[in-house]
Amino acid sequence: MADDGTADRPAPPEGATARPPRIPLPRASVEDSGLPLPALEAPTVTEPLRLEHPVLKSLLGAWALAACSAEETAAVEDHLGDCGPCADEARRLREAVGLLQRPESLDLDPGLRTRVLEACLDLRPPRIPVPAWAASYDAETARLDALLQDFGDAEWHAPVRLRWFRGDGETSRRTTVAGVIAHLLAVDGLIAVALGLEDPLGDDVKAETDRLRGPAERTEAFWEASHFPPTRSVRGPWREQSHALVRTVSFTGAGPGTLPISYGDFELPLRDAMLDRAFECWVHAEDIAEAVDYPYAPPAPRHLRGMIDLAARMLPQALAARRRAGLAAPAPSAARHLVSAGSPGRSLRLEIEGDGGGQWLIPLDSPGAVGSADHEVAHVALDDVEFCRLAAGHVRPEEAAAGQLGDREAIRDVLFAAASLSRM
Repeated sequence: MADDGTADRPAPPEGATARPPRIPLPRASVEDSGLPLPALEAPTVTEPLRLEHPVLKSLLGAWALAACSAEETAAVEDHLGDCGPCADEARRLREAVGLLQRPESLDLDPGLRTRVLEACLDLRPPRIPVPAWAASYDAETARLDALLQDFGDAEWHAPVRLRWFRGDGETSRRTTVAGVIAHLLAVDGLIAVALGLEDPLGDDVKAETDRLRGPAERTEAFWEASHFPPTRSVRGPWREQSHALVRTVSFTGAGPGTLPISYGDFELPLRDAMLDRAFECWVHAEDIAEAVDYPYAPPAPRHLRGMIDLAARMLPQALAARRRAGLAAPAPSAARHLVSAGSPGRSLRLEIEGDGGGQWLIPLDSPGAVGSADHEVAHVALDDVEFCRLAAGHVRPEEAAAGQLGDREAIRDVLFAAASLSRM
């Protein structure tokens, strides 16, 4: 007799009702019960879809996109093993789907903002259009402002070396990213004052000296007036001033384009001064980007060409100034042609290559003369960005990658005159 665990258990008292064990006995197996086992259900067999060839071919696109049902997928894949043309078509569709599914990135496309703005302006032109001669300033200040947007304190205090050309050599001045923006704010103030806007230097700074006429003097005065080195707080005033300049010239239209803007030693009409400020904004944006190790592209070709054209038009005056200072050799008497203002004279052909390039004939002997192909004595060719960096004082004239033909002395004088256009 099997021991069920009750043999050692004491018998209940007489007359007492037997109670069930506190620990339940194990459940009997179905096999031990003597009852018949339940019948197993036969497995369900699904009949494959039987589709015609045209239907299967029409499903290839959905199959490539994984949009078919399980039955359709099985039917298509079974068909691909027997039909070569459909197999080739399916392979091409799968490859096309792979090209359409670009890997996702958490970083926004840096050109997205520009494309959205351009599309908006194409659909609805601005009510007050920006004059063409102010468009490059508007674009370059916007690009620099976008670069500054996410700067932290470390970036704002990153060291920057401002470089320009003086006489026959380079010179530089050390500052910070915030100091560069303060410099742009102070010099753009020359245009602000001429347009009747507030001078960023303030009355207290201007009252201390009467020499605040040129860019360098204004910058030094602004830096010295700051109780502490400029910080990120300078971005707000610079941004507001740049918006005010663009808004003011837009409301006044093309009329004030000839308004003279004094730089101390020389004057520029407002349309050229706005180009000059756009050029310096780009140059210093590159200085900032280099300091924080960030890529920065050149201006759009149409804006770059306007900046190059301004530099080319300023070269005759720069040549004359260097000659008066004894820094440029006079032309040999046999070759020199003294001509009256507006008459053709000895010229150099300046060829600028690239999307922003073109050709200019630079009069060599008199700023009042007119460049003439008949009196061409030299030809020099440079890349558009290389020429701009030469004019910014960031490339030495001897190191400029220039193709040269003709009078070497004239070429040297023009390259050095281009570098002398730079300033703080």
